[in-house]
Amino acid sequence: MTLFLFVLIMLLASFAAGMLGALTGLGGGVILVPVLTLYFKVDIHYAIGTSLVAVIATSSGSAAAYVREGYTNLRIGIFMEIATTIGALLGTLLILHVPGNAIAITFGCILIFTAMLTILKRNRDYHEGVTNSPIANALRLNGNYPNGNGLKAYHVANVGAGFLIMSVAGMLSSLLGIGSGAFKVLAMDNVMKLPFKVSTTTSNFMIGVTAAASSVLYFHRGYIDPILTMPVVIGVFGGAMVGARILIGSGVRLLKIIFSIAVSIIAVQMISKGIKGII
Repeated sequence: MTLFLFVLIMLLASFAAGMLGALTGLGGGVILVPVLTLYFKVDIHYAIGTSLVAVIATSSGSAAAYVREGYTNLRIGIFMEIATTIGALLGTLLILHVPGNAIAITFGCILIFTAMLTILKRNRDYHEGVTNSPIANALRLNGNYPNGNGLKAYHVANVGAGFLIMSVAGMLSSLLGIGSGAFKVLAMDNVMKLPFKVSTTTSNFMIGVTAAASSVLYFHRGYIDPILTMPVVIGVFGGAMVGARILIGSGVRLLKIIFSIAVSIIAVQMISKGIKGII
């Protein structure tokens, strides 16, 4: 494979990863890491390092649009980043003690969970009839978002449980090179009872900060290759910008189903190769 063809394929794959990551709030790492390891035979530690940098690009590309449109809850995002950053730093301490095939198997399981969470997501919002949380009131986490008929107010519940899940999300982010958006969306949507678009957009805002906390240590250990990272970041950033516009303007139910099927196929391959010790 020529260098030009390699860069072109990486740009296209990264563009798709960035767009899907922005649409679902899951981050582009769920696509990038298996693509790099399975199809380009990149060492999984380098794939994770590249993915972490790409996740920062995903967040940067979509977060600005979401904040401008009024969907992102900045106070929740900043507060929950305390938990995810602590988890990310703990995860980086474990990375040198976990073999590549174990990471691959774990990653495959996370992908299956992500696919199930995405495809089984109900159309209704869980935030209807939510009771005010004293912690949310004290921290002023409640907010509103545009729903086509002006601004709609919502309340935040179970802040403590959400904080704990965010810590786990941060650890998975640094261990697996993903934005761990599945757990962020799970915490905000199902546990904290935020509207789905608020959960997705706030997750996109958060994943960049979480990834930045661990990517510094990956760079220090030499796991970030500039030649590999450059086309990935460019593609992911462009895809994230397109994905942000699509999410704001329309529903994405069908796209999420297609995404879940693709992720499930990749997950099976990752688990299979991890068990065989190929990765």
